[in-house]
Amino acid sequence: MAVQTQQLGTKRSSRSGQWWKSLLWQAWLPILIVLLIWFVSPHITSIYFPAASTVVEETWNIWFPGALITELLPSIYRLAIGFGLAIVMGVALGVFLGLFRPAEVAFRPLTETARAIPGVALLPIAMMFFGTGDSMKLVMIIFISMWPIVLNTVEGVRSVDPELHKVMDSFRIKPLDRFNKVYLPAAMPQIFSGVRISLAVAVAVMIAVEMFGTPGGIGYFIRDAQQTFRIVDMWTGLLILGLFGYLLNLIFRLLEARILRWHKRMVKHVQGES
Repeated sequence: MAVQTQQLGTKRSSRSGQWWKSLLWQAWLPILIVLLIWFVSPHITSIYFPAASTVVEETWNIWFPGALITELLPSIYRLAIGFGLAIVMGVALGVFLGLFRPAEVAFRPLTETARAIPGVALLPIAMMFFGTGDSMKLVMIIFISMWPIVLNTVEGVRSVDPELHKVMDSFRIKPLDRFNKVYLPAAMPQIFSGVRISLAVAVAVMIAVEMFGTPGGIGYFIRDAQQTFRIVDMWTGLLILGLFGYLLNLIFRLLEARILRWHKRMVKHVQGES
């Protein structure tokens, strides 16, 4: 018992040390860049590159709490709804195409074409059909960001062992149980890989459609500040966007680590790690 307790304490201290090392490796370069910009920017004479201290001061005055509510919240609302629907539709379509190969062959030209077309190129068409309001923005976020999820889900579903299909047929397992107990867990790591890619795509699309849509949103704020030569305001919007993207990615990584905990344990077990 004492030996097991000692081993457990050693593992915990080792994990803690690894966490600190990982944090230091991730933090040193951003800190160095921030310090470099902070001390160099006051000496730049161009009006397009204001001092970092001025940008930080104006960021506090503009965004806390005013523009966070009027500009960032609408963006978060659109991203949450659009990206959420993209996940549901992407997983559903990916499972369907992964299980029915003839359907995947028939849809392959459409999926490859839709994936290859740049999202910005579809913006004029979306504006013609849906206007410049929230409907257009949501449609663009959903349509463009769902394809990485679809393709990764297809690959994940097809990774199921063929012998497992025979076992499920032998026991006459219902389709819903097959989906919940076999296909979805098997495809989950691939799905999260697609969702991680789609998240970055969805944020980029959100900014693009807000820049050319109706007022409201951080994308519109940045473009309006640029067009009216409010250069410092524009940089504050970019700073908030960067912080928002970092926090969004951090939240997603924590969620992924929690949901896929069983998968990581299984991989460690297969690799012979304790």
